[in-house]
Amino acid sequence: QVQLMESGGGSVQAGGSLTVSCTLSGYTYRPYCLAWFRQAPGKEREKLATIDGDDETTYTGSVRGRFTISRDDTNNTLHLQMNGLKPEDTAIYYCAADSRGSWDCENYEYINWGQGTQVTVSS
Repeated sequence: QVQLMESGGGSVQAGGSLTVSCTLSGYTYRPYCLAWFRQAPGKEREKLATIDGDDETTYTGSVRGRFTISRDDTNNTLHLQMNGLKPEDTAIYYCAADSRGSWDCENYEYINWGQGTQVTVSS
């Protein structure tokens, strides 16, 4: 059974840095598409970044240049390094794997999700 588990959330002051990680287990294949999402209270879920099996990455505008997505397939982990954090980055952060669009990591829903980890940025 595929499972994704986030870790590394917490509280940080504005301007600080934090890295959240996601451990993938139960896979019998290497998932091609991986992504990070977040959801703030009262807002819709937002896709932040994707990374494919060729390590090609995409970012949404609000985090581009501040956040970096990376994957370590040897250790079955996905990371999101976050720098220059702002109070508006406060949200629950989710990792996701396996796009319904197969090789298209950007335009389709994701199949497998973690439970989420809270990130709080204070001003």
